[in-house]
Amino acid sequence: MNTRFLETFLWVARLKSFSAAAERLHTTQAAISNRIATLERDLAVRLFTRDTHTVNLTSDGESAFKRAEEIVRLTHQLRDQIGGGQSLRGAISIGTIDSIVYSWLSDLIAKVHGRYPFVTLDLEVDTSLAISRRLVERQIDLALVVGPVFGADLINIELGTLDTGWFASPHLGLRSGQLELPEVFAFPIFGYSKGSQPYHNMIGQLERAGIDVEAVRIFNTNSIATNIRLAVDKIGVAVLPKSSVEDYVSRGELVEVTVNFEMQPLLFHAAYMKRYDNPLPGAIATMARETAVEFGQR
Repeated sequence: MNTRFLETFLWVARLKSFSAAAERLHTTQAAISNRIATLERDLAVRLFTRDTHTVNLTSDGESAFKRAEEIVRLTHQLRDQIGGGQSLRGAISIGTIDSIVYSWLSDLIAKVHGRYPFVTLDLEVDTSLAISRRLVERQIDLALVVGPVFGADLINIELGTLDTGWFASPHLGLRSGQLELPEVFAFPIFGYSKGSQPYHNMIGQLERAGIDVEAVRIFNTNSIATNIRLAVDKIGVAVLPKSSVEDYVSRGELVEVTVNFEMQPLLFHAAYMKRYDNPLPGAIATMARETAVEFGQR
């Protein structure tokens, strides 16, 4: 029996949709239908009931689901243990955010490639909110975000923190020494995307400090590259992870601004759906924790 067809069966059952499974597995809906039809012929049962809107497991399909999970899990486990990860193939989709891209993501990818050379990684970069939503909807396998991510059957692994600070061009005109918040807020502030956890943390800190946030010009984006560019171009002051701007600071394009208001560090989590058929998301989440710890030690 083709284990790829069993994996297809599991994804159709999880997503309750042939088209969603096709998108998830990077193939056509016709290919998904053919795999399910072949599997049903091999097993001599009907696995799904279908209507115009959704797909549901039959009673035989429900019985087959747990067995299929176990077979696929054991297949992955055999390949991993016997081949040391060298024989594992397939694609794992990872959603992450700019703060991780600009810190230790490259180290993680190198580590994963060394362990699983034939596993490909599909990367998405967006806000933590958007990535978390895609994980809950089972559109990606692993989320590396400011977390944790809440949802049924989700596992979160704490990855550690990154310190953030205020950064500006040395030519912006800010005086040296520790600054009061009103001096900083005389310029536009470039922060995290609206709705994100770091954004709410920042706004909450300002409100607790008695700052009228509506009087502050805060521009929000999920792009660290954009915020760095705007700060370098002397447009305003950017709130950024310190590790993301080390090169700019060493070249003298940016300086860290000392403010009597310390920003909270970013707390990251690796989150993945609890699945018994594929150990890779959990294994890569553990590797992400190791990578983040090593990065912090450096």
